Amino acid sequence: MKRLIVVSFLVLAAFPAHAISRYSSMSMSCGAAQAHILREGAVILRYRSARNPNLPLYNRYVSDGGMCALGEGAVVDTVPTRDNPRCVVLKCRDITYDTPDN
Repeated sequence: MKRLIVVSFLVLAAFPAHAISRYSSMSMSCGAAQAHILREGAVILRYRSARNPNLPLYNRYVSDGGMCALGEGAVVDTVPTRDNPRCVVLKCRDITYDTPDN
């Protein structure tokens, strides 16, 4: 039993935790935001709400659908950046399938 615990600990220690980077989209250009996403695979971008500047908004943006969870796919979205109020990025969204009516 002791050996199993030690082996389990060593296996877990061999896999580093992948923390997701967080950035303020308004502090970078659209190209820089897209480059961070492509380089890291997934990042969290924060920005202020256009309707209520006191309200911070954020979401996880991905380089492609492979970074999404099972049952999700990548969809086009936009975020505000320093040089572009509608910078095109991808984010994960639940996949819904249309079923034919009987």
